[in-house]
Amino acid sequence: MGYVFDFEDARNYARWAEDPANRLVLDMEAQLIMDVLKPDPTDSVLVIGCGPGIRLIPMAAAGVSLTAIDPSPYMLDLLAERFGNTVDRHRGVAEALPFEDNAFNHACFITTLEFVDDTQKALAEACRVAKDRLFVGFLNRYAIKSVKRRIEGMLNHSLYNRAQFFSIWQVKQGIRAAAGDVPMEWRTVCQLPDVSTAFHLRLERSIMFQKCPFGAFAGVVADLVPRFRTRLLKLRLPTKAAKTGIVPG
Repeated sequence: MGYVFDFEDARNYARWAEDPANRLVLDMEAQLIMDVLKPDPTDSVLVIGCGPGIRLIPMAAAGVSLTAIDPSPYMLDLLAERFGNTVDRHRGVAEALPFEDNAFNHACFITTLEFVDDTQKALAEACRVAKDRLFVGFLNRYAIKSVKRRIEGMLNHSLYNRAQFFSIWQVKQGIRAAAGDVPMEWRTVCQLPDVSTAFHLRLERSIMFQKCPFGAFAGVVADLVPRFRTRLLKLRLPTKAAKTGIVPG
């Protein structure tokens, strides 16, 4: 199941997100998700490990049908405070999603894989329930900010003690193992330590700049092939047919 955010974690995250500088970063990450996932207003999207849902605001504003699942009841409470009943909420884990095959157009992980036990099983489950696209947003292992976070996690108690950090290539490899050799695209944001100026924001929002593999937040989107489970059905045969193995047509 991985690490489940407790009440204190949820409260600290809410406080962190209230800082205008951090909110600007979260808005940039949310825009990256929209740019690469490109959800249609008629689409249904499952967000796995939704947290308080700050990065979901553009999708909700676009009218996308949102379903969210998280193992933390405190994060789901924060989500409810922000969106009310407009987002369908479920408590559960990424490795065992309580949904049918191909139930959603798209499935999203947004800094979720960092905290699950079995990342490959989580990816396989996401590919099972989504029929169009899978988006994985994660803390980039090779970003300067991620190196700093790992060092802080070693020296002090923090959530980053619990987190795994991935590279773009590791995530793409995991998706291929779960979904096959499907088309993928990736981008990153937060290349620069300071994004408070208009000039820096223009750089961060340029596609060429986002193709640098060292941004602090990376997103990989994959076009999926719908998969269906098959189930053997038992046929009741007349006694005579069962003995002879011949069934009248």
